[in-house]
Amino acid sequence: MPIPLIKKIGLKFSLNDPRWGRGSQDNGPNQNQDGKRPNDGPPDLDQLWREFNQRLNRLFGNRGNGGGRGDGNYSPDMKGAGIGVGLIAIIVAFLWLISGFFIVQEGQTAVVMTFGKYSHTTPAGFNWRWPYPIQSHEVVNVSQVRTVEVGYRSNVRNKQPRESLMLTDDENIIDIQFAVQYKLKNAAEWIFNNREQDEMVRQVAETSIREIVGRSKMDFVLYEGREKVAFDASQLMQQIADRYKAGVQITNVTMQGVQPPEQVQAAFDDAVKAGQDRERQKNEGQAYANDVIPRARGAASRLLQEAEAYRARVLANAEGDASRFKQVLVEYQKAPAVTRERMYIETMQQIFANTTKVMVDSKNGSNLLYLPLDKLISQAAGDAAAGRSNVGTTAPPGSTSTGEASPPMEPQRQRDSRTRESRDLRDRETR
Repeated sequence: MPIPLIKKIGLKFSLNDPRWGRGSQDNGPNQNQDGKRPNDGPPDLDQLWREFNQRLNRLFGNRGNGGGRGDGNYSPDMKGAGIGVGLIAIIVAFLWLISGFFIVQEGQTAVVMTFGKYSHTTPAGFNWRWPYPIQSHEVVNVSQVRTVEVGYRSNVRNKQPRESLMLTDDENIIDIQFAVQYKLKNAAEWIFNNREQDEMVRQVAETSIREIVGRSKMDFVLYEGREKVAFDASQLMQQIADRYKAGVQITNVTMQGVQPPEQVQAAFDDAVKAGQDRERQKNEGQAYANDVIPRARGAASRLLQEAEAYRARVLANAEGDASRFKQVLVEYQKAPAVTRERMYIETMQQIFANTTKVMVDSKNGSNLLYLPLDKLISQAAGDAAAGRSNVGTTAPPGSTSTGEASPPMEPQRQRDSRTRESRDLRDRETR
């Protein structure tokens, strides 16, 4: 310890001494009989040094020269002074060593540097390093999610045009504001490889987003491609940060606003509306086509099928008629007269079956006309149905109102079959 410092300490002890100014028990040559100094000047430094050494000797149990009592020819005890100086040095060294203890909170880490050079990284808890100036440390929060804003500051309305305006692949200008969230994965790289860490992350984010937007169309960035642009930008940011060894882990990229520049916003809105109208009209036309074309195809298919069916029916009828004609021709060749009469009768049968018939008695020369038989038959059938539907009518079918049964009318088919049988019988007899 330097001597001036010790003298200052001795001066402090002497000033705090209750006997200060009252003299010493030793009546030295510099004191009067009543214990007072011969003058009121400043204290003697040698005397203060001797008093300090005496106190140290009494403290360690060594009383040199009779416990400090002498005849004035006092010599300091250098051994006691050395012990005192050593004790002070030990105390100072102890305080210096314990100043190297420090505490790191949970979620943080401390980077220890030896003479300013990276040494090691300490985990959370109670740690120790060599005190200053040998070693120092810097605590870094590695669990905190940090945010960097690109294109705006604190609010989307507070835009930064120099950062937000970007050029797309189709040579259009677009205004983008987004936020980047990141965490630290290496505290040493974060401290030693970057000077302005937040500014570095902002520049990396701006570079990445400009590259992604420059390879995309304007409509893709504005509408359906926002999530894709954000994902690609985060991947590119991570690659650049790893290349720079920035110790950064990109966690999320959030698009705050994507729009055209304010100067052309109105014109762009008009263009967007026109495009939407065009798409709407195209969709309406496509919907109309989807409605008309299937129906037209169905009608065409139906017509084709009907034509095929008609063709098949006509062919089948023609083939059937041809086959029947061949059979009739064979029979005609066998008996021409009979066949001719039979053909005549069948033809007349077909004609009379489809026409209204009137019976005339031409043999007796009477002009009395009878009603058509088909009308009579239909009238009789209608009367029978009405009689069955009337309530309280219990008369059985075929009976008259007087209770007499009327003969049922012979159906047309039975008469036709009888006529055909008689004709066949006549043909056999003729043969």
